[in-house]
Amino acid sequence: MHISVCGRLLLVSVVAAASLSVLAQGQSGYLNSSSLDVAVTYAGERAQIAPGTCGCFWLQGGGADAALTFWKGIGASASITGAHAHNYYSGIDVNKIAYMFGPRYTFAGWNLGTKERSLQIFGEALFGGVHAFNGAFPTSTGLTASANSFAMQAGGGVNLVLSRKIGLRLLQADYMRTDLPNSYSKSQNDLRLAAGVNYRFGSAHSGY
Repeated sequence: MHISVCGRLLLVSVVAAASLSVLAQGQSGYLNSSSLDVAVTYAGERAQIAPGTCGCFWLQGGGADAALTFWKGIGASASITGAHAHNYYSGIDVNKIAYMFGPRYTFAGWNLGTKERSLQIFGEALFGGVHAFNGAFPTSTGLTASANSFAMQAGGGVNLVLSRKIGLRLLQADYMRTDLPNSYSKSQNDLRLAAGVNYRFGSAHSGY
């Protein structure tokens, strides 16, 4: 069975995230205090022109997400992300903004000296929509410069907590699916990698 470059990258990311989650459960526990985390990230998104052949390119952009943890690591997350690719196919650009919401689970990770300085690992599944613009999208009557579709994102990441308020999003890896019109499968299955900064409102303590 042929697995694309994007598929291999996603598989490696999922295995790594699962391994970190298992280790985290052995090292620590869930977050037992409510908190609101707001992160701002830079992101690269690996996409394909058509499934089955690489034709791969990177969209560059960033995003912001807010996550409310309210009980034993269980919470909810909302995100908005933007991405752009220039001349990805025969002089065609693409721009898109995705907005999604869904559940998140956060493990307290390894303490690095104090409870305020630690690694935290989260996983989430988000659902919403995407608006693409300044591109070329086929319709029954020809090409249009903009389109809208369903969007979903599933994956997780690792936060390094530097203090009770400030942290770093060391890595976030997500599978991202959209259903924007194209001349092939009318769907996109991308790998999104992100990193940035995180600010916390509330307790950073974990349940030991």
